[in-house]
Amino acid sequence: MTAPEHKPEIGCLKVSSKSSPASVAGAIAGMVKDGVGVEIQAVGAGAVNQAVKAIAISRGFLSPVGIEIACVPSFADIVIEGEYRTAIRFAVEPRYTRGVSMPVVDGEAEAHPSDLAH
Repeated sequence: MTAPEHKPEIGCLKVSSKSSPASVAGAIAGMVKDGVGVEIQAVGAGAVNQAVKAIAISRGFLSPVGIEIACVPSFADIVIEGEYRTAIRFAVEPRYTRGVSMPVVDGEAEAHPSDLAH
């Protein structure tokens, strides 16, 4: 029997149209640096706008230290105050560049598919 694979937790950030993109970007960058998966949830055009700006700003925080990010958008049906709404979710994932080690989880660095090809 093989040991279960350890997956780092995923942090969910809920963004509104009034959220500060710089503050959300700082949270994204901190979580990515810590090896925690980030999921951003936004409902409405204004909230999606703030979320996209935050993702762009967080890239500016992470790029100088050798961490690139990728963003995967998806739809999610959620309930807010008893009403069904459609949210946009952005999964933000790190793409480590050469010279940057991946976060260590339980004493072992996680393998990245691009590392296995070499």
